[in-house]
Amino acid sequence: MIRFGVMGTNWITENFIKAANDVEDFTLTAVYSRTEERAKEFAAKFGVQTIFTDVESMAKSDDIDAVYIASPNSFHAQHAVTCMSHGKHVLCEKPIASNTTEFQQMTATAKKNNVLLMEALKTTLLPNFKSIQNNLHKIGKIRRYAASYCQYSSRYDAYKEGTVLNAFNPAFSNGSLMDIGIYCLYPMVVLFGKPRRVKANGIFLDSGVDGEGTILVEYEGMDAVIMHSKITNSYLPSEIQGEDGSILIDKINAPEKVEIRYRDGSTEDITQPHTYNPMYYEAKEFIELIKNGQLESSTNSYVHSLTTAEIMEETRKQIGLVFPADKARQTFTGN
Repeated sequence: MIRFGVMGTNWITENFIKAANDVEDFTLTAVYSRTEERAKEFAAKFGVQTIFTDVESMAKSDDIDAVYIASPNSFHAQHAVTCMSHGKHVLCEKPIASNTTEFQQMTATAKKNNVLLMEALKTTLLPNFKSIQNNLHKIGKIRRYAASYCQYSSRYDAYKEGTVLNAFNPAFSNGSLMDIGIYCLYPMVVLFGKPRRVKANGIFLDSGVDGEGTILVEYEGMDAVIMHSKITNSYLPSEIQGEDGSILIDKINAPEKVEIRYRDGSTEDITQPHTYNPMYYEAKEFIELIKNGQLESSTNSYVHSLTTAEIMEETRKQIGLVFPADKARQTFTGN
């Protein structure tokens, strides 16, 4: 069994645990929260007795093999480095870090301590994304990738009433690009690699984060259009356009329906069933890597995570979005 501790007592951690419980060899043994009351409350939902309110103590625990980190974005690097410095494998929620400097510190720590570090970006590990990869050749020369993920945040109403929750607080390295846009960018990077150029714009909120934005990306012989938002909804599918046909993707963050529409008017349904919670597949990938003694995912790899982080960093530079984490440029030691 791979014994997990979790950091972050929110809905996404709860969803991860429920999904991972379907993975053979997963067991939850510990919960971390800043407050004892919240740690106990969350742990009780899953029958867990061991709780921590100190990151270092959790990292040193002999009862944990791996840690799932879903703390606020700005804490990902610090928490991951601390855990990896004590030999723990780390599955870290997207975005894996606030910036590329933090990410490089994280990978250096993982290599030094011979542990697995993986970004928990579910999309690229889903059966329907694998189907897209396997069928991409059928649409001929690729000319455009168009991805749209615009989802009105449940926290935006509170924001408009004057309460700035974490999702719209730059102190936590949040906003539309980091929370939503990454779901469009990461699959693009896995499919097509590092782009030649990026041009971006964004709509700022008074809190200092982006509410929505658009990114134009240039590759050799093709381009990409990314639309992301936390303040509007969109019902557009995403699409990969080739000279012989196009692949239509109903939801880029978690595809459930994937179809090829060929230039001659014919169609092909290439949808693959996934009977599990979408987060099951990232948990399965992570656990299998540990059991096989592998220290890096070939899909959610260091290169793919770094390239995505570089695109987001360039996007933020162009639109003027700066986080406190960018100014700090901290060096995390794990102590």
